[in-house]
Amino acid sequence: MPPIVKTLLRPQRTPPPPIDVDLARVMGAGTVVWAGALVITGVLSLLDVVPTSWVFVCAAGVLLGIVGVQWARRNGRLSADGTGAMIRPSAEATAPPTDGAPTDR
Repeated sequence: MPPIVKTLLRPQRTPPPPIDVDLARVMGAGTVVWAGALVITGVLSLLDVVPTSWVFVCAAGVLLGIVGVQWARRNGRLSADGTGAMIRPSAEATAPPTDGAPTDR
């Protein structure tokens, strides 16, 4: 049994399990938020309330969000079991069918 001081100084914790997330949906929601901010800052910039650089920051957020959504759609997709997990196309090709029926690939 390890000494109490060592246990208190370096506790051993098990990491939580990963969360299954649809990355394309998350990035799409973030892109919509950036687009809303772009509209708002665009109007405020026309009224000379905020600097124009804020509009460019929001535009960059929208463009990077679009790139992120495309990346998530190309590099992974949702698993067929309905859990919301993202799977890679290469993992799908090597995984055996779950229902035992032959697949046409």
